[in-house]
Amino acid sequence: MKLLDLRLLGEAAAVRLALALTVLLGTLGGIAIVVQAWLLSRAIAQVFLGGQTLAGVQTWLLLFLAVAGLRAGLTWSSELAAHRVADRVKDDLRRRLAAHLLALGPAYVQGERSGELAATLVEGVEALDAYFRQYLPQLALAALVPLSVLLIVFPLDWVSGIVLLLTAPLIPVFMVLIGRAAEALTRRQWTALGRMSAHFLDVLQGLATLKALGRSREQLRSIAAVSERYRRTTMGVLRVTFLSALALEMVATLSTAVVAVQVGLRLLGGHIAFEQALFVLVLAPEFYLPLRLLGVRFHAGMQGVAAARRIWEVLDVEPQAARRAAPVPPAPLPASPLPLVFEDVHLAYDEGARPALKGLSLSLAPGETVALVGPSGAGKSTVAYLLLRFLEPDRGTITAGGRPLAALDPVAWRRQVAWVSQNPALFYGTVADNIRLARPSATPDEVIWAARQARAHEFVSRLPQGYDTLLGERGARLSGGQAQRLALARAFLQDAPLLLLDEATANLDPQVEQSIQEALERLLRGRAALIIAHRLHTIYRADRILVLDGGRVVEEGSHDELLARGGLYRRLVTAYRAEVPA
Repeated sequence: MKLLDLRLLGEAAAVRLALALTVLLGTLGGIAIVVQAWLLSRAIAQVFLGGQTLAGVQTWLLLFLAVAGLRAGLTWSSELAAHRVADRVKDDLRRRLAAHLLALGPAYVQGERSGELAATLVEGVEALDAYFRQYLPQLALAALVPLSVLLIVFPLDWVSGIVLLLTAPLIPVFMVLIGRAAEALTRRQWTALGRMSAHFLDVLQGLATLKALGRSREQLRSIAAVSERYRRTTMGVLRVTFLSALALEMVATLSTAVVAVQVGLRLLGGHIAFEQALFVLVLAPEFYLPLRLLGVRFHAGMQGVAAARRIWEVLDVEPQAARRAAPVPPAPLPASPLPLVFEDVHLAYDEGARPALKGLSLSLAPGETVALVGPSGAGKSTVAYLLLRFLEPDRGTITAGGRPLAALDPVAWRRQVAWVSQNPALFYGTVADNIRLARPSATPDEVIWAARQARAHEFVSRLPQGYDTLLGERGARLSGGQAQRLALARAFLQDAPLLLLDEATANLDPQVEQSIQEALERLLRGRAALIIAHRLHTIYRADRILVLDGGRVVEEGSHDELLARGGLYRRLVTAYRAEVPA
């Protein structure tokens, strides 16, 4: 176990002056301890050896109290500066983690457990507080304060100086030896915490399903088992922490006793003056205090290092776009309308994995509606992710208006695409806020207009506070069809030149679906649209239908043309009609 993690130290680069101030104030506080010890020994020597009364040493006592007050002020200021360092580091790290997860995109997040990521963002970052606020400043003080004391003690009493010098390393040596045993326990503790958080979130999100299937009691037992594993690892860490604290306290006490014994024997033998002996005896416990405090805070430092390992794992994942796209400065968007072309596009989600797309080529002209159909795993959703630049192709090019998509600013490009997914995301907030995500500057009248176009206004008006009604997490208070209509309202409000519809009428009853289809036809006028279809009756009137299979286009044409060919499309339609009678 390293005493200093250089990567964590690098996180404090932006606040290095505040960190240096923390150490400086702490060091001055350590020097104040030396001054206090000298003033106290001076006053006591004059009373017992010089025959002075308390009034005669009043000046020394007042100076002692003044230095004590100064020391308290320095300690308070040092802790305040340390708090600011820790808060700034945590805030910066949370921002970086959030921005990095956004850069990694849905493809990465979907492969991770949400609970573990949430634990990393919250508890993991918060665990660094003790590292930067307590452990890191104390590590510097443990080196600087004893060194300052030795520089003062050696000229006065070199024998005591040698004893202090030889016994001081015992505390950090014991600390490191014990720390090695605790390091693995601490790492397991954080792993168990992440798994417990993920498991709790899984159960909460699937609570209705578990109740319906009668499996809620099994999950309670599973939660109890996960919690018990976390309890055992935590108790293991605490046991080592308490044992190490006891061991370090014993080492410090024995070291102080060694100093006291040798000073006492030399004082009896007349080899050291009383005032010097008293000064060393008063100073000895304070000499070991920074080292003892380092031992106490060493485990907090290990907790921070263990939490940081998971943070580095996330931050070290290179965004797929950065791995596969050549770095180019963002180019301005070409003028709308934008013809879109995929040319010989290949993509595999992981190196060596089966390709999701193999030589895909397609085009989308302004004002044209193109539908993508195909069996599960054909690559339809991958095309959507490429279009939104959540992914970048391994080979091949995607152009918009003749310019490579990779050369365009991704944020500006996504404003040109109105995306309605099969499972729309709704967030905790009002109905109006959820619709206004598509265009935050929209007025209330524009929000209502978009809701009317999506046939959402009627049910929204019946909610307790209408558009100001707070929705539950993930739109928990709405039906699937209502959530879908709010997602469609976003598309109307965004008013983008390109539409990406992933079964936009899913979860709707036939009557509502018919009205939405009419609204979609109005929305599609004059816009290019790429429709990913699972319910095939929704795309019969598309200008072109592309049939995907095995990551490439295997058929292309209108609905009637493809039926007449008797290929894969006809088999898909036949199977669909058998499942859902017309």
